[in-house]
Amino acid sequence: MSHRVNAGIAAVAALVLAGAAFHWLRGRSGEAPPAIAAAPMAAAPEKSSDAAEKAASSGAASPAPAKKVAAPEVDAGPPLRTGEVLEYTADVAKLSNVANLRLQVAERRNFLGKSAWHLQAFAHTESPLRMVFELDDQFDSYSDAGMLLSLQYEMHLSERGQKVDSVQRMTTTGKEPAPENATEARVLPGTRDPLGMMQYLRNVDWTKTREVRSPVYDGRKLYDVRAAAAGSSEAVTVPAGSYATNKIEIRVFNGGEEMKDAHFYLYLDHDPLHTPVLLEAMLPFATARVALTSRK
Repeated sequence: MSHRVNAGIAAVAALVLAGAAFHWLRGRSGEAPPAIAAAPMAAAPEKSSDAAEKAASSGAASPAPAKKVAAPEVDAGPPLRTGEVLEYTADVAKLSNVANLRLQVAERRNFLGKSAWHLQAFAHTESPLRMVFELDDQFDSYSDAGMLLSLQYEMHLSERGQKVDSVQRMTTTGKEPAPENATEARVLPGTRDPLGMMQYLRNVDWTKTREVRSPVYDGRKLYDVRAAAAGSSEAVTVPAGSYATNKIEIRVFNGGEEMKDAHFYLYLDHDPLHTPVLLEAMLPFATARVALTSRK
């Protein structure tokens, strides 16, 4: 199997758990996963010009100013429940079950004096692919219980024998020092991490909202993510069953330019929890599907 396909499979695994293209985009750039001490700062929030200047000097990306979009209609709180476990299988082109994926709501707890959700994601490659591309990744997000804005984002990566642990403490002011085991990540107000963004999209009332935009920090760079309603009654069949879903198109922008090789469709069940049942990733060399196999 070619290196290009292997890289795509690993990307899909990380992508689905994060809810966007961030981990995959880093992989395509040829960069190694960041070590804690080397993690760069995201764009500063004072002014658009200042943010762009600091982003350029640090190597981070700042979302370009966008036209105003109506605030999304959301429920009183995210449709999350402690102990929820969603299991997925990833297929790439004609290759089935190349990875198993799990999204988990670990708990709701006090974090930094705020009510927060502890969200987790896990990705593992499956045999026979595992023999040539071993991947065992874990992601942890502490996101505030209201709008799922990121408070801390962690990546515990093990890929081809290389292990990296990165703990990023979010700050919009730079005045809150990070603890000894973490790196301060200065981000724009309203920033979510990939896991928080995935869960946030479940809470949008897509019958009343056409598009939402959010800065998303993936542990290395800051992106502008735009999600738009693309269908309200899409029939989807996955291993877990058949569902009527809302189809959401997700696009990723870096420095104001759309990432042409980062295009996704997320399908949310019409059930009260708006369960993500399918994610389709339009990769340059193939279409990948991450489909729900079970939920608890």
